Formats: sequence, C-alpha cells, structure tokens
Amino acid sequence: MIEKLHSIGISNAMITSTVITLILCAVAVIGGRRIESVPSSKLQNALEAGIEKLYRFFEDIMGEYACRRYFPVVATLFIYILVCNYSGLLPMAGHFPGLAAPTSSINFPMGLAVVVFFATQIVGIRESHGPRFFKHLFQPFAFLFPIMLVEQFVRPLSLTLRLYGNVFGEEAVVSSFFDMVPLGLPLPMQALSILMGFVQALVFSLLAAIYIGEAAHTAEHL
Repeated sequence: MIEKLHSIGISNAMITSTVITLILCAVAVIGGRRIESVPSSKLQNALEAGIEKLYRFFEDIMGEYACRRYFPVVATLFIYILVCNYSGLLPMAGHFPGLAAPTSSINFPMGLAVVVFFATQIVGIRESHGPRFFKHLFQPFAFLFPIMLVEQFVRPLSLTLRLYGNVFGEEAVVSSFFDMVPLGLPLPMQALSILMGFVQALVFSLLAAIYIGEAAHTAEHL
C-alpha cells in the first residue's frame, strides 16, 4: 500500500502529516463535543488550560483585537508544527514506511510559510476594507516601495529556511551522535530534540503572529 502511494508521488512526510491532521481533528472534536462551563472532563480541562496559556502569550504579541480575531490561525500553526516535529521522535521515524517528520521535508515548511504570507495579506485587506492596505508599501516614503515589496516576499522564504534548516540540522546532529555513541547518549539527545521541536514551533508561530498582528494594526491606521 505504501509503495503504491510512493509511486504516485506521495511521500512518507505527506502520509505522516495527513495522519497527524486526522488525529488533531479527532482530539478537537472529542474535546469540544460536550463543552461545559465548569469542565468535568480531564481532556477538556487540559485543552482549555493549554489554549488559555497560548492565548495569553499571543495576546501580548498581537494585541487584544488582533488576537481575538486571528488567534485560531496562529494557535493551529503552533500545535500542528509542534506535533509534526515530535513525530520525528517516534521509533523508526524516517526509516519506517509512511513515517517521517513532515518538517524534515522542505515542502512542508514552505507550504506553511505560503499560508502565512497569504493570511497576512488577507487580514490586511479585510481590516482595511479593500486594497488600500497596500498603501503601507509606500510609507513613509514612496521611493522605498521596492524595498518594502521585497521584504514581503522575503518573509515566507525566511520562515521556510528557518524551520526546515533547524529541524534538518538538529536531526542530522542527533543521527550522527547515535551512530557514534549508540548507548547512553541517545536519551539526553532525545531530550534536546523535544526542546528544539518546541522552540521551532514557537518561533514559527510567533513570527506568523507578528506578521498578522502587524497587518491588522497597519490597516487600522491607514
């Protein structure tokens, strides 16, 4: 079955990302199926506590208005990337058919970066009620337009290379250490991988929050 999927261009990373998407959707449906004002479910308690902490964090970055409207976007990015990063810690990840960390393939972070790019533009147009949002590319001086335009397109490239480069580099280092010292060292290196997976998910979603929050606030002042 896996070989047939590979034959039509579906990679291990794509299979893993699809499974992760289905699992996260199932958790969200189960956790929110019977929402109570005073939670009695441990799952609902855990989900609410985690989401509340995320909301407070992104609210400080985006501002109260932008976070209230666009928190689901940045929170989804963080949770999705985090789980994708951690999928690389599963036994035989990258060596077992159909199992590979999606973030270890450059196509995955590139796709997410493109989503962030278009989300930023859509937020700006939505908040400014039209294409006048792009007036900010000519501010404070019109002759800076080429630089401002290039900056917009550099952002998704930066997001892609930062996430992919760090994850790929971390996996390469861990693999090298495993080859040299197969016993004793793996446990600390796995702990480092857990930390790095969290940091990279946080950095990507943090930058996305900054871009989206900036677009919302820019539109307000046009």
